[in-house]
Amino acid sequence: MLNPRQFLRALAALSAGVLSGFVSLTALAAPPAGVLDDTHASVRAVMAVQQDVTADWMRQPEILGTAVGIDDSGNTSLLVYVDQDSSKAGEAVRNLPRDIRGVGVQVQLTDKFRAMAPPGGGGNHKAIQTPPIQLGTSGGWRYDLANGYCCGGTLGSLVSIGGVQHILSNYHVLEADIVLGGNTRIAVTGDPVVQPGLIDVNCNAASAQNVATLVKRSSLPASNVDCAIAAVIPGQVRSDGAILEIGTISSQTIAASLNQAVKKSGRTTGLTRSTVTGLNATVSIAYENECAGGAAFTKTFTGQIVIKNNGSRFLAGGDSGSLMVQDVATNPRAVGLLFAGSSSTAIANPIGQVLSFLGATMVGTP
Repeated sequence: MLNPRQFLRALAALSAGVLSGFVSLTALAAPPAGVLDDTHASVRAVMAVQQDVTADWMRQPEILGTAVGIDDSGNTSLLVYVDQDSSKAGEAVRNLPRDIRGVGVQVQLTDKFRAMAPPGGGGNHKAIQTPPIQLGTSGGWRYDLANGYCCGGTLGSLVSIGGVQHILSNYHVLEADIVLGGNTRIAVTGDPVVQPGLIDVNCNAASAQNVATLVKRSSLPASNVDCAIAAVIPGQVRSDGAILEIGTISSQTIAASLNQAVKKSGRTTGLTRSTVTGLNATVSIAYENECAGGAAFTKTFTGQIVIKNNGSRFLAGGDSGSLMVQDVATNPRAVGLLFAGSSSTAIANPIGQVLSFLGATMVGTP
């Protein structure tokens, strides 16, 4: 007898179009050739369908988002993320069509997407470094302690803005404290950013080191990226932007594509590798107003990158702010800024959107 989770997965498989009649039709067409990025004709075709249905489907709380993906035959398809913990998940799956205008619909069951805040993990990415530090390391706002907890994330990479080097991380790592709540202060420009983060020094800021100063840009809730920057304190961060276990990166960037091999270096899970499974994702993420604080707002992001994250092995709590790059040995190009996900799925802002919002360029090898 199937347990409820097994039943939902079997139902999702049926909704994904694996009934024999549907497979026989799609199998006749060869998988699309070329790099499957958001300029490819087959990807654009799915995006057109996605645009027509996503807003309506996401009015159902069980539908967590959509993206362009690939089915088991290698054809582009419309992915639909369904909350596996909802009591109405089965009903939501049954009500989804198997295809729309010739585009197959696949269901992926997942727990809710969330901004990847700590706790969790271990390893040398949490240790205090001798300056100048490498990035891909634990860090955060110096005063990120409230409500009996302290928080932190990943100081991901180095960018240049007007010739000044800045650490790049997430809004919710460096500047999400927006109320005079548990610590009687809010994040403001000029506040110190420390390495490691408070969560890795027993909440004692005196045991961490100041490496940069916050430059508040307030990317959320208004923009489509979760990013924040801090101006480097001279001598505290390697000027070549080296990232732990990755080394130096390219100053050039690259767009995400389906099945693209990627890697990241983060506070909690260290160096991990995975593949891009979805493009142009629309997902909603809830944010708090300070460390362990109350609800601040829910943001619906569009045009996001989805990455396989089975068992949270690619991205886990505390890895927020990590830079996702190509999985190549030397000077990889940046693909996205990781910020959220679930136990099966990771989500990144396209790096081009982040750099455009900040007016920044990557620091790396030309």
